[in-house]
Amino acid sequence: CTISADSSGALLHRRGWRQAVAKAPLRETLAALLLAVFEWNGDLPLVDPFCGSGTIGIEAALRARCIAPGLQRNFAMEQWPGADTALYAEQRDRARERVKPAVTVPIVLRDRDAGAIAAARANAERAGVLADLDIALDALSALDLTAHGPAGLLLTNPPYGHRVSEGADLRGLYARLGDVLRDGGRAWRLGLFMPNDRVLLGQLRLRVTSLLRTTNGGLPVEVWGTEPPRAERARQTRK
Repeated sequence: CTISADSSGALLHRRGWRQAVAKAPLRETLAALLLAVFEWNGDLPLVDPFCGSGTIGIEAALRARCIAPGLQRNFAMEQWPGADTALYAEQRDRARERVKPAVTVPIVLRDRDAGAIAAARANAERAGVLADLDIALDALSALDLTAHGPAGLLLTNPPYGHRVSEGADLRGLYARLGDVLRDGGRAWRLGLFMPNDRVLLGQLRLRVTSLLRTTNGGLPVEVWGTEPPRAERARQTRK
């Protein structure tokens, strides 16, 4: 017999703001993981050309502004008999004091699906970061990274034929993604969250490395990234 106490109520990955979802939504905690893997802390522009319901960009804005995860939601333990509600309130007040007024770099969200863009805007407004995000309906082919800065991180959960674009030939899409990154310059870094699909990854014509393995909806996936600009320059020098 196992007896356990539910201290959270709603699952912990539910921050409280993601109510509108697009196809195959990414959990908030996985988006936060991607940002941590690439050590993004609001110091460089971030672009997501397949933003869906906006999870990566919203988590980026929350991270850049030091808004604590779950600050806007309640937890089951707050209703326990003998719960120290004054202490919980004090901790929330301390967390709010650390919040920065705004993001200081561009966080750019794009998607070609109008429903996804509407969901991203609604979620960003609930999260309190709508003003920190550049959200617009647009296709990958129109993306110009140089318009957002000389350096940055293109971080995305692209379609890879599971749950979204199933049966579609995505090779041209990945080839274009590689072109977009190259056109942005060597100071732009690419981060992808997708399975180990060598055919699609090969279309990028970029050197990408697996940085972390995990699962998403029961599907094995990996975090892929190009080398940081300094590492790339050092590799070229050694050659």
